[in-house]
Amino acid sequence: MKPADQLAAFVQDGFRAGHSAEELRDALGRAGWSDPEIDSALAGWSDHGLRLPVPRPRPSLNAAEAATYALLFFALLSVTWNVVALSFWLIEIWLPEPDSRSGYGTARSMRWSIAVLVVVLPLFLWLQARTDRAARANPGERRSPTRKNFGAVTVFLAALVLLADAIAVVFAFLNGDMTLQFLLKAAVVALVAGLIIAWFRSFLADD
Repeated sequence: MKPADQLAAFVQDGFRAGHSAEELRDALGRAGWSDPEIDSALAGWSDHGLRLPVPRPRPSLNAAEAATYALLFFALLSVTWNVVALSFWLIEIWLPEPDSRSGYGTARSMRWSIAVLVVVLPLFLWLQARTDRAARANPGERRSPTRKNFGAVTVFLAALVLLADAIAVVFAFLNGDMTLQFLLKAAVVALVAGLIIAWFRSFLADD
């Protein structure tokens, strides 16, 4: 039996025997269990004075939910990548630099990004609305480990992009390569990453 299962069984039996949470905490502490382990075990049950352990809701894994969030993550990456790429090309057209090159390749790439956005953006918006509706209809969805992992990975990657963007700006300044075109591109990256962090950090909250 795993240590976590041992603790869960002990806490359940302790509540059934009429012991309080503090009594169980003291007994487990004297037995050598750490405070985080004790807190986790006690958090799974409540007595409410019933002399009967009442299970608290716990996160659960769901294959369909995992597939939905995986598709949502793919759609998010596709949308953000192509929004940024399209913004870069438009900036280069509006603010060309002396040594810049544009032509058929750029036009073809812009058409590809537009095509991706036309197809994937509605999918992303639909998936986002679907997960939001599910979370509103059932608050227990907010405890989903899949939802939290999706939010954590998304916010983490967006934070890394912000950090890399800031490093690139500082490097360009020190290297004497700072131009208006570069600053606008850096601003686009920072804006997109900041919006992602602001929106998806709510996925890390329980309610």
